[in-house]
Amino acid sequence: MAKMYYEEDCNLDLLSGKKVAVIGFGSQGHAHSLNLHESGVDVTVGLYEGSKSWAKAEELGLKVATSSDAAAWADIIMILINDEKQVELYENHIKPNLTPGKYLAFAHGFNIHYGQIKPPADVNVFMIAPKGPGHTVRSQYQDGRGVPCLIAVYQDVTGDTHDIGLAYAAGIGGSRAGVLDTTFKEETETDLFGEQAVLCGGVTELMKVGFEVLVEAGYQPESAYFECVHEMKLIVDMINQGGFEYMRYSISDTAEYGDYSVGKRIITEDTRNEMRKVLAEVQDGSFAKSWLVENQVGRPFYNAKKRMEAEHPVEVVGRKLRAMMSWLKK
Repeated sequence: MAKMYYEEDCNLDLLSGKKVAVIGFGSQGHAHSLNLHESGVDVTVGLYEGSKSWAKAEELGLKVATSSDAAAWADIIMILINDEKQVELYENHIKPNLTPGKYLAFAHGFNIHYGQIKPPADVNVFMIAPKGPGHTVRSQYQDGRGVPCLIAVYQDVTGDTHDIGLAYAAGIGGSRAGVLDTTFKEETETDLFGEQAVLCGGVTELMKVGFEVLVEAGYQPESAYFECVHEMKLIVDMINQGGFEYMRYSISDTAEYGDYSVGKRIITEDTRNEMRKVLAEVQDGSFAKSWLVENQVGRPFYNAKKRMEAEHPVEVVGRKLRAMMSWLKK
């Protein structure tokens, strides 16, 4: 079992006197910078000139500078912009401002693991990856709780990088829930596989095909949407709360019997083998290469699929039904 760290294992005082630049003010950047600031850490948000987030960050009481200036000023530089935009930002604004002993930090290992960003040998490199979206990292912190985080060290020049990473995790509230040791390789490969085979690719295709099979058989699209898409949240929330056991306790015996008797007919050995291929493509860099090339040529596949998926009947029916659900508009 990997080691888990909690508040008593983390020394937030290690960030006292350290300057932290949070590059980006999206979902994670917004949460990290505000949580660190409220934990008493000296934070500056790094943005590009003309960013719409500049005034927003200042209104929230944060210092803001260009990414270059923030990186030059900081001891710890956390890069929280999209994977595909990081390399250009790093080469033009971060790399020229790295001096020996600084700490370069990430919340996802993609660009380090696949060699897109190659930090100088005299710089510390670590990762703190919250296992939740930025708005949850923020709201849990405000409620006195935290979102579990992963920690990994890629380069440790000064000998204290793991401790600095734990202090950073404490600063954003992660140590209240637990911080789990991992590596850049493990975080990157499991994250990409999970997104593709299960959480996004697998689950959305399963729901969509279930919807299509019912509609093909002559059932109303609205009924198909409720049964194959809408109710997924109820099931996932129960699993999230108490695992498969609690979900099966909560559903009817009929549903539980269907779970046991049909699940493996849907997720077959062929499906398992295809998942193994997906994992192999993540491990050997094939997926990373495909995604990087896709970005270089203007995202033709990505944009076409995005448009086609938005026009799918499951989305058309879903938009109509969700408009009837006042509680979703919060």
